[in-house]
Amino acid sequence: MVELKTDRSIDKMRAAGRVVAHALAAARETARVGVSLRELDAVAREVLREAGADSPFLGYRPHFAPVPFPGVICASVNDAIVHGIPGDYRLRDGDLVSVDCGARLDGWTGDAAVSFTVGRPRPADLRLIATAEEALAAGIAAAVPGNRIGDIAHAVGTVCRAAGYGVPDGFGGHGIGRSMHEDPGVPNEGPPGRGMKLRPGLVIAIEPMLTAGGTDDYTCDGDGWTLRTVDGSRAAHAEHTVAVTADGPRILTAL
Repeated sequence: MVELKTDRSIDKMRAAGRVVAHALAAARETARVGVSLRELDAVAREVLREAGADSPFLGYRPHFAPVPFPGVICASVNDAIVHGIPGDYRLRDGDLVSVDCGARLDGWTGDAAVSFTVGRPRPADLRLIATAEEALAAGIAAAVPGNRIGDIAHAVGTVCRAAGYGVPDGFGGHGIGRSMHEDPGVPNEGPPGRGMKLRPGLVIAIEPMLTAGGTDDYTCDGDGWTLRTVDGSRAAHAEHTVAVTADGPRILTAL
């Protein structure tokens, strides 16, 4: 069931989204050679705590997961696409890091992700990240009343494929509101003009995931959470929570 949000509810989601933005910014600022993923998680936890928010990630356990998720961020490094557990791995020069974070404040949720490099970047990684951000921007631009979910999917997928990157099968964005995952699903690829028609009040998370090797397959770590590219190529992830409004898309997880 799809719930259309009121303007007041969207404002509350914006407050939650701002907490997410600050947590991501703090994690990115902290990330440097030698810092552990667990330390990035601790920084994000402190941002949520100071804002009076809690984490929809911490303790989350979907049907496929062997254990509840143990962090407030997903921290995915190099060939990890999404859902990386923030453990003891220490960042190395040239790493590509994707950090995904959510926050729940006053009963409403925000969700966003950012990818960046640590130390001396590889030019190929910078191109991959820039394309993820371009695909996200294209998807957001398509999130207007009268369009359909398929128009967002087509916009995202077109950017990814034109650059020669893979789009992991079965993964994409989602509706969001009081819960982190709500209807409708928002694929990262598909034909335009299909799916649910977009109406003011719809709030969705748009999140391109790209693999540098161009393949759409993935494998899962023994931890039951971390998804990795099958060929060892690098991956990037970008995400914003976006409200469809009569005045155009409103990004709720920007700083």
